[in-house]
Amino acid sequence: MPLHVALRGIEKAFDSWEAKPRKRSIKSLMYCQEEVDAQFAEWREARVGAADSESVENQQQSDSDERLPFSRSAIVAHLQRGTEDLMTANATYEAHLSARQLGGDGFSEALARAIALLREVEGDFISSAVIDAQKLEQSLSGLERMLSDAAASVIDAEELERLRNDVKEQLSPYRKQMEKPVYQQTFDNLLLKKLRERFLVPRLSLFYL
Repeated sequence: MPLHVALRGIEKAFDSWEAKPRKRSIKSLMYCQEEVDAQFAEWREARVGAADSESVENQQQSDSDERLPFSRSAIVAHLQRGTEDLMTANATYEAHLSARQLGGDGFSEALARAIALLREVEGDFISSAVIDAQKLEQSLSGLERMLSDAAASVIDAEELERLRNDVKEQLSPYRKQMEKPVYQQTFDNLLLKKLRERFLVPRLSLFYL
């Protein structure tokens, strides 16, 4: 099993562990804005327009749909939920900003950009005859990372330290049984998970559909 799949599984397993009682800086696992833009450009380029023949187009769509990890309707619903959740996160966050901060905050800007891009990818997904699921996943994961990076840039240092301590305590019973690279990556993943929860950033990856 690929390591990234195993780590995601570990992260999901810890979701059910949150009710139990329970220093590292966040490494930059995130894409810069240019990288996100590049990924979305690749996604759009991977689209296949309407075929000259309706029967050929239908066959292309049928073959493409068979390769999708989920049905088209399920993916569309997932994208729509993501947009709604991002709008909620944006409204909640901006409600806590002062008038002076509004319009110039990096996290607010990242949320607005993510909402626009997610709406765009939803429209492209619906209208495309052939879907490149890998490109779609890369774009959604890139958006998640861009948002996490933006959240990390605005969180208070004292609150970030508290999140680190929470993760350290949560992993304490398992540290001796985990290889160092796996422990460190799991620590980073869980810290990012708590950061996303703090700022209401939804999971956009198809892995969480």
